[in-house]
Amino acid sequence: MVGRAGRLAAQTSPPGHLSVCQCLLECWLRPRERYQEPCMGTWGTGPFDSDLAADFLDELEGLTSQKVIEVLDRAFQRVTDSGARVDGGTGTEAVAAAALVASTIPGSRIVIDPDDGPREPLPQLPLALRSSAVLALQRVLQDGSELLTGWVDSADAAQWRHEVQQIAEALGPIDHEQ
Repeated sequence: MVGRAGRLAAQTSPPGHLSVCQCLLECWLRPRERYQEPCMGTWGTGPFDSDLAADFLDELEGLTSQKVIEVLDRAFQRVTDSGARVDGGTGTEAVAAAALVASTIPGSRIVIDPDDGPREPLPQLPLALRSSAVLALQRVLQDGSELLTGWVDSADAAQWRHEVQQIAEALGPIDHEQ
């Protein structure tokens, strides 16, 4: 299954880079014993611009409101409980989850393109998720985060950092009294 990545088939990649669909096809064609690493595509700096983020959104599909809240909270908890090193996949899910939470705040500057966001509307989210999201984003932006150091292009790294900071700002300050 290619999920949302399948709609990227028409997009072209820079010379020398595989498109997401080419990458997925290679992963599928390679025998498991010869290919140990998962194939992942990232095509931009936004919170939903990767296969991992798209898979995270797909995980929300068809869930009850309570289960959606649990999945979002679990994404934040995996980052905040991760110790000194924040895994890139865990961080990617937390950034996507934080963008979703920020997009539900009335008057938020974080607006999710319908083609990128969940297929179903999000439920009413508890305020406590905002604090959890901010804490997770702080960890994603600290030393020891694979997402912070994994960019090849410094301009992409700066753009990604700016977008994550905008999400954190939209979530507001942490309210320790919640």
